Amino acid sequence: MGHIIITGGSGYLGRALTRELTAAGHAVIILARRAEQVGGLPPGARAVAWDGRTADGWGDLANGAYAIVNMAGATIARPHWSAAYKQQIRDSRANAGVAVTAAIRAARIKPAVLVQMSGIGFYGDTADREVDEGAPAGSDYFATVCTVWEASTDEVESLGVRRVIVRTAPVYGQGGGIFTLVALPFRLFAGGPLGSGRQYAPWIHLADWLTAVKLLMDNPNTRGVYNLTAPDPLTQGASAKIFGRALGRPSFMPAPAFALRLALGPAADLLLLTGQRAQPRRLLEAGFRFRFPELGAAIRDITGKRSAEATASSPASE
Repeated sequence: MGHIIITGGSGYLGRALTRELTAAGHAVIILARRAEQVGGLPPGARAVAWDGRTADGWGDLANGAYAIVNMAGATIARPHWSAAYKQQIRDSRANAGVAVTAAIRAARIKPAVLVQMSGIGFYGDTADREVDEGAPAGSDYFATVCTVWEASTDEVESLGVRRVIVRTAPVYGQGGGIFTLVALPFRLFAGGPLGSGRQYAPWIHLADWLTAVKLLMDNPNTRGVYNLTAPDPLTQGASAKIFGRALGRPSFMPAPAFALRLALGPAADLLLLTGQRAQPRRLLEAGFRFRFPELGAAIRDITGKRSAEATASSPASE
């Protein structure tokens, strides 16, 4: 079973994917700028240093690899982006793609597949308009970033490598990640709609995200763009009510748009005040079945809470 390379694999999603892949018997190599600081990896995984821009020092690892998952890029989950940091967000993604492409170009035995990360923000703010993988790119900042990110590895297809692009919604799971940030106001009894509450808030459970990535990696008939997002998109206001019910907390404390922009700067518009009414059409056509298609069940699973209905119908309650 061939090894798998994950660029930017030291973050929340990268570590979860590493655990999943090593459990399936794959050897995993994480590329990280500070490889010596990447600890807590499962057996079968190791970290290798790279500069995020070139194939120097690691490119030979692409030779004979089963897959490369390119998910490297500067984090968007921080407040008050300067112009320089906005450029860093864009350049870090473009440069990682250039490095991966160079390694694949030089490999004598090409990887079977490249899984190229992208974001559901590719579509821009879609308001009430429903979009699937055939929709065009938006025109806002992060839509432009996603377009550059995806284009950075276009060349590998002409090199004979199957490429899958995963436009990922915010991933909710245990142990950190964005779910912790979204749930925090509700835990503090201060949850509620953000901005107008009418913007759509796409999401996907970590378990579904991992299963989908593995499906797309392993199925030779899959290629091109796939939206990794739960199939029942909700507005932010509706999502807030479900969070409140699932966590047993109030959900009526609105956060005005101006306050969010004051606190977070440009990140507020990207992460909280705009959204995509996106559908995972191609993923469903590929035979994928969601374990957690509904937000309430996903939240209860992540937090260990069970619905009253499920508790009442379980054998232990009879």
